[in-house]
Amino acid sequence: MTWLITGGAGYIGSHVVAAARAAGISVVVIDDLSAGFADRVPTEVPFIHADIADRVAVSAAVEKYGITGVVHLAAKKQVGESVEQPLMYWDWNIGKMISFLDVLTSLGVRQVVYSSSAAVYGNPADGSTALTEATECVPLSPYGATKLAGEILIDSLVSSGLLSGISLRYFNVAGAGDPVLADRMAFNLIPIALTQMEQKQSITVFGTDYDTPDGTCIRDYVHVEDLADAHVSAMQQLAAGGAGHLVLNIGTGHGASVLDIVHALEKCAGMAVQWHDAGRRAGDPTSVVASPAKAVEVLGWRSRRSLEDIVSSAFAAWPRG
Repeated sequence: MTWLITGGAGYIGSHVVAAARAAGISVVVIDDLSAGFADRVPTEVPFIHADIADRVAVSAAVEKYGITGVVHLAAKKQVGESVEQPLMYWDWNIGKMISFLDVLTSLGVRQVVYSSSAAVYGNPADGSTALTEATECVPLSPYGATKLAGEILIDSLVSSGLLSGISLRYFNVAGAGDPVLADRMAFNLIPIALTQMEQKQSITVFGTDYDTPDGTCIRDYVHVEDLADAHVSAMQQLAAGGAGHLVLNIGTGHGASVLDIVHALEKCAGMAVQWHDAGRRAGDPTSVVASPAKAVEVLGWRSRRSLEDIVSSAFAAWPRG
């Protein structure tokens, strides 16, 4: 079997490529490089520089490399930006996905691992409770809404007998397995904080008045290498004949606040770090923590790396001027 990895030159995608190759899985990467970097793709891996909505390029890739399954990661993913530009997010995350899946199903590709998100849950009524896959989904942002719509799209194709799929609801992904694959885009908390530290700026904290022990948002941070391993387990499950549509949380089951991350960075840097409260950001829920029990049961997957591993690996991989 050969798998097509969309967004395979991105931060998460490149780690999935590395994990798949380590497991002996043949992969091909397609990426438009709008958020990815070509140097993340190993020279031995075929690379198609194209948009997933380019039907000709996708068709050619499927036919040339005998693609039998797809890991679909390519998407826009900034919550704040999605609130400001919702139509762009629906176009990128759903419009292009529809075109992409139309080509795949017409050519007989039947297996899809989909990159979903904990953003589908919104702001749970009881933030102290770990979220299960049965928790009601009420996304707060257009980004979260598009991720939920992607799951519904896959579900409808599975119901029609066109696909078998596994949707992985990522919680907060961070850390690095290799400096070349590290998150270079300052869109997520740890890269943003590292950028501000490097520039000797105060770290921006979005809100200190949440109903949490220290007033800052709580998230479930999962190491990107653990997440990549979850993708490999999902690919293997589908390749072994897994049918239907599974939706699985990929997280640790443990929450950490924004200030917990700041303090962990202080430990790595060996110095105090300045931070300031910029007020709440639209679309941010108070607490989002996974129950990964279903992924453990179905895939035999569980996270192996700690919050300290996550922060220290990101700190070590961060390029310094």
